[in-house]
Amino acid sequence: MATIVPLSAIDPALVEQLLDAAFGQQRHARTAYRIREGADALDALSFAALDEDDYLAGTIQLWPVALVDPGGRPHPMIMVGPVAVMPGRQGEGFGKALMAASLGAIESGFETGAMPLPQVMIGDPEYYARWDFTAQHTGGWHCPGPFEKERLLVRTSNPGVLPNEGMLGPWPA
Repeated sequence: MATIVPLSAIDPALVEQLLDAAFGQQRHARTAYRIREGADALDALSFAALDEDDYLAGTIQLWPVALVDPGGRPHPMIMVGPVAVMPGRQGEGFGKALMAASLGAIESGFETGAMPLPQVMIGDPEYYARWDFTAQHTGGWHCPGPFEKERLLVRTSNPGVLPNEGMLGPWPA
């Protein structure tokens, strides 16, 4: 069974090793890295999963980003990912536990009646549909690099707040 701890409690070098193992050393060239370039992960929403022997098995990081509409207006969002699980430990529930922790933290951070910011990610639509992520509203969105449109996913309780078009990038400082 996974033990979920704040990511800030884990040595950053171990996190980098896990990310390299999960995604390869060329991971920094991926479009998701360009979207959140220069941003700091949101500590209160980023977690690590430890296995039964307290070894690092997985991590999840969430980031402040914005979808800038054609009029130049930034629409704040939270970018989910990377969700990384150590090769050889995938399929054991670590990723699900990390998603539950982060999405639960987002939802618990809002008072009754308030809506959390939309969450966006680049990921497998079939896997992330269980958390209501969909590409239904992202067809007119763009990213600063190559991406597969069907893998650009969003989760929100009110799709009416989402612009039809825009460019994803880091939240303006």
